[in-house]
Amino acid sequence: MRGRTLSAGIALAVFAGMTVTLAAQPATASPSAATTATRPTAASAAVLAAPDISVSNVQAHLTQFNSIASSNGGNRRAGSAGYTASLSYVKTKLQAAGYTVSEQYCSSCTYPSNNLIAEWPGGPADQVVMFGAHLDGVSAGPGINDNGSGSATLLENALVLAAQNPTVTKKVRFAWWTDEEQGLNGSRFYVNSLNSTQRGYIKGYYNFDMVGSTNGGYFINRVSSTTAAPLKAYWDSLGLQPEENVEGQGRSDDYYFQQAGIPTSGYAAGASARKTSSQAAKWGGTANAAYDSCYHRSCDTTANVSATVLNRSADGVAYALWQLAVGTGTPTNDFSVAVSPTALSVARGASTSATVSTATTSGSAQTVSLSASGAPSGVSVSFSPSSVTSGGSATVTLTASSSAATGTVTVTVTGTGSVTRTASLTLTVTGTGGCAGGQVVGNGGFESGTTPWTASSGVITNSSGQAARTGSYKAWLDGYGSTHTDTLSQSVTVPAGCASYTLSFWLHIDTAETTTSTAYDKLTVQVGSTTLATYSNLNAASGYTQRTFNVAGFAGQTVTLKFTGTEDSSLQTSFVIDDVTLQAS
Repeated sequence: MRGRTLSAGIALAVFAGMTVTLAAQPATASPSAATTATRPTAASAAVLAAPDISVSNVQAHLTQFNSIASSNGGNRRAGSAGYTASLSYVKTKLQAAGYTVSEQYCSSCTYPSNNLIAEWPGGPADQVVMFGAHLDGVSAGPGINDNGSGSATLLENALVLAAQNPTVTKKVRFAWWTDEEQGLNGSRFYVNSLNSTQRGYIKGYYNFDMVGSTNGGYFINRVSSTTAAPLKAYWDSLGLQPEENVEGQGRSDDYYFQQAGIPTSGYAAGASARKTSSQAAKWGGTANAAYDSCYHRSCDTTANVSATVLNRSADGVAYALWQLAVGTGTPTNDFSVAVSPTALSVARGASTSATVSTATTSGSAQTVSLSASGAPSGVSVSFSPSSVTSGGSATVTLTASSSAATGTVTVTVTGTGSVTRTASLTLTVTGTGGCAGGQVVGNGGFESGTTPWTASSGVITNSSGQAARTGSYKAWLDGYGSTHTDTLSQSVTVPAGCASYTLSFWLHIDTAETTTSTAYDKLTVQVGSTTLATYSNLNAASGYTQRTFNVAGFAGQTVTLKFTGTEDSSLQTSFVIDDVTLQAS
């Protein structure tokens, strides 16, 4: 958990609600009166439906964190080798279990480093329950209770979820945050990276920071809230009478989720504040002693964790996870369908496409047949391939005839397997029908200055050194007799629905090269990324020659028409262009 040196805004939020008395920590703290690590037997039948999280497995993760710290300067501070190794340990475990795992680089952190985000592949993407803990510690010690305990608790819960692979009714997302100890920076960076829609998908964020304190209490963030209900229900079933986490308000990673309007809760067992007499009476332990006497100290090792408190926290997380996101029975085969992009525009006589992605959300992969409905009159829809195995993708192509109905409609893409799932896209059909036709190149004779051309300096010119075919101006590329490159380009929109599309220009090539076999100097003609032709000094001739190309393949597209002239180190070649047209009819 972050220390008490806070920014003014956070500090105000913290101390406004503080009622505990801060005092120097004692050298030792007595453990809770309960010292065994067995699963409580007082749980209700509903609680027992959730899996028993092995506290020994959680402790094994803590041993790994302690070993990592010992091998890396004694700590796991954000940005350090110890932190990087801790993240690698967690990530490797999650990937092996089948999670979709990503790292998010926190560039604004005090110690720039990565958050780790893991999602279980199932559940609706717009219904997310999120469980988080900070993975970093302070430089003073290995940070095993603070916060190896929360990190290990979530890791083991994630692994148990993967091993049992139940049907999930919500998307389950786990996070391990960096740079919490320097100001909650990793979680703040993550929350700020979400747009409003993505924030709205998160139905609850649950934070776990210091959940194994040796003289621990049983604290819940916003204990009376609806979000906290499953966490409270489990500890209530054990007769623990949990209290509000006053000490931790504004001091851990739930803070920025709460500020963003996301419902939050979480467990904590206490830090440097002191246990009261009434708390010791109901929870055991030592009154007037810190909940964690090794808070932010070198003694925060594996010996600084109560197995009982840790066990109750880990099982409470499992209970909450099962209550919030797990269905009943054997996982059924299910899948999702998504379309990207979700908005398309197509002109009459043209086509457009999008990607249809599928994912297995529970059970096993299955064959999904794809179809579409809602397309307007004159628009056909095809899929390539027409069926996929869930987890695969296809291309949907929408083709508008020259008489297609114009306007904006919603097209529904349907995937049919053992169940039916849909996604939608917005399609706008434009155009007045038929062929717009005409000349689409602007200022093709270069008599109106440079607009709308983009050209190298001096290319569009009325210089007397080379004659224009018509008028006074032309485009003169190269002709320097030294290494040189000139370009001339224009963006053009090729209308749809026409019968013919002809690109034409007049070209005069003048050269001082004497070779009859080597192309030293070249002119390349491109439309979009397609090269139509390449000319060179070998094509030199007196006067202009008309060059024509069929560019029907670009109908309905906006592309760049480009001429590029390159000249070697000696003997000039001039490429002179005039009267450029692209005629659609």
